[in-house]
Amino acid sequence: MVVPTRPPSGPTPTPPADRPRPTATSTGAPTGAAGGGARTSVPVAPIDLHDTRQRGPALAAKRVLDVVVAVLVLVLTAPLLALAALAVRRTSPGPALFRGTRVGRFGRTFTVYKFRSMVVDADQHAHEAYVRALLHDGTGDGDGGSGDAGADVFKVEHDPRITRVGRLLRRTSIDELPQLLNVVKGEMSLVGPRPECVYALPEYEDWHWRRFRVLPGMTGLWQVSGRACLPPREMLRLDVRYADTWTLRQDLSILVRTIPAVLAERGSQ
Repeated sequence: MVVPTRPPSGPTPTPPADRPRPTATSTGAPTGAAGGGARTSVPVAPIDLHDTRQRGPALAAKRVLDVVVAVLVLVLTAPLLALAALAVRRTSPGPALFRGTRVGRFGRTFTVYKFRSMVVDADQHAHEAYVRALLHDGTGDGDGGSGDAGADVFKVEHDPRITRVGRLLRRTSIDELPQLLNVVKGEMSLVGPRPECVYALPEYEDWHWRRFRVLPGMTGLWQVSGRACLPPREMLRLDVRYADTWTLRQDLSILVRTIPAVLAERGSQ
């Protein structure tokens, strides 16, 4: 696969510093470990997110593939899901599932499901500052990470908020299996860009928003190209590239390539 070394062609204007973008308020669960009913503010998209190419028989086939595979995997992994939920509950106080707000297609927020890998009510401020610093100038500071390795990922290195079981679930990607429920609900796809955090959007350039023309996915070009080992700006380039060039054949290729990537635990934390 050829990974682009520069942003997709076309103008990439940024809003003037003294004219912040207007915001539209949307309701969803917060990004905290336990979830809840807080309100989140999402910037208004600076470009049109409705792409006429994301229609027709191919898109219908993608939806059928998503539902069939998601339901099948949920049934086959039901014992594993039950064991993971029990392990989370028995080793750390709080719910088994994490419910967090993410930004999906057309810039709409939705509640994403994952097995909880952190302590309940884990402070998100350090991670917010870290992600925004990475997207702004490619460097994180403070508690966000250390060294070159820390500057290349969205996850805080040696994060003390992660539980012992949570670290295992993340390393094996089992923590992401509940996202199959998001796939069945039509909020996510098996393949697509990463579900984005709301607090990362103020650092977006206009061309980054093209990634929201498609559903976010459980896997994607970023997953099979290095996962968390990629710099954040390269992740965004791959997300936009996927949205711009999506085909059902590419989805099938990514799904096949995801299996060895997960088994090799490449780039997971």
